[in-house]
Amino acid sequence: MICSVKQSVITPTINGSDTIFRRKNPSAIQRSFIFPSLNGDKSSKPVLSMSKPLHVSKVESFALSKPQKRSLITCKAYEADRSEPIEAPEVKSEAAKKVKIGIYFATWWALNVVFNIYNKKVLNAFPYPWLTSTLSLACGSLMMLISWATRIAETPKTDFEFWKTLFPVAVAHTIGHVAATVSMSKVAVSFTHIIKSGEPAFSVLVSRFILGETFPSSVYLSLVPIIGGCALAAVTELNFNMIGFMGAMISNLAFVFRNIFSKKGMKGKSVSGMNYYACLSMLSLLILTPFAIAVEGPQMWAAGWQTALSEIGPNVAWWIAAQSVFYHLYNQVSYMSLDEISPLTFSIGNTMKRISVIVSSIIIFHTPVQPVNALGAAIAVLGTFLYSQIWEIDLLPTSRAQCDD
Repeated sequence: MICSVKQSVITPTINGSDTIFRRKNPSAIQRSFIFPSLNGDKSSKPVLSMSKPLHVSKVESFALSKPQKRSLITCKAYEADRSEPIEAPEVKSEAAKKVKIGIYFATWWALNVVFNIYNKKVLNAFPYPWLTSTLSLACGSLMMLISWATRIAETPKTDFEFWKTLFPVAVAHTIGHVAATVSMSKVAVSFTHIIKSGEPAFSVLVSRFILGETFPSSVYLSLVPIIGGCALAAVTELNFNMIGFMGAMISNLAFVFRNIFSKKGMKGKSVSGMNYYACLSMLSLLILTPFAIAVEGPQMWAAGWQTALSEIGPNVAWWIAAQSVFYHLYNQVSYMSLDEISPLTFSIGNTMKRISVIVSSIIIFHTPVQPVNALGAAIAVLGTFLYSQIWEIDLLPTSRAQCDD
């Protein structure tokens, strides 16, 4: 390292952790008095260890006779082939993390919107939600098996205990997935997602009356706009269908139990979010397939397929493939984002995702919406956002303390 000083009386040369001073005047000056911050200690480790030579760009307030209250030397280091100071790696890593999270969110929302559009187009032409749900899980399972075989993704290390604890999660996930698909086959996409925005209400009610957990009054108050908004949207829905409404409600309840089982059973499991969802999809596929055959069956599927081909043409095959692929991808990205962000950030992102799906589906499918219906949807979504904020303020510190115990 080369150091240049404004006053040319002393020319220091700094090498590693040692400091040597050469003075034109041969009289000795104690280093500890002049440069207290550069006082070498043979037992200490070097402060700087750089592969490139560094220059001290600025030295100020240098005096031998008058002591200074402030630091005698102010300097900035930069590499020899640069003119700017070196940035701390933490700043770059933090900025890169924010960019990464932004990409996750944008990809998550875009994939979810595309999935809902293709899913509704498939269900309009081929109204068999049990088979559609099965194909979605089968496509995702196949994609992950190929990724593991080709080493694109790391194969998870699982055992019997892992699959045992995953089983109730997969049962709840299967019920929620099928119920949501049944709902979309009967009502508009926007209506299904308006009702599904009431999932926090189910979460609190199940935790309170089944698990015996208690919550602050602010949490219960935040449920009022959620329940009220969903009720207002349901009453004013022009194309209301009870099967579609009940499908969305059952989906909410099933996903609440999925989250509860996942939280209790998967603690301490060292499986990434991507592989966790892959295993969940495979187990759900095994559970769903026999029920799909029993409820609908190959005969109904064959008749429906001929009808879809005659009305839509071969494009229906591409629609089915697209909705299956995009279903897996958007869920994959959402689980991967959980490895990078807090539950609150994920909850806010999920709320914004619903808004994008509702708005885009209304525009694409030209869904008729009354002003009162739109008001109910807005109230329900706003209530979900407030719920996530209250959860962070009132409940998250408590839950962290309980987890630490």
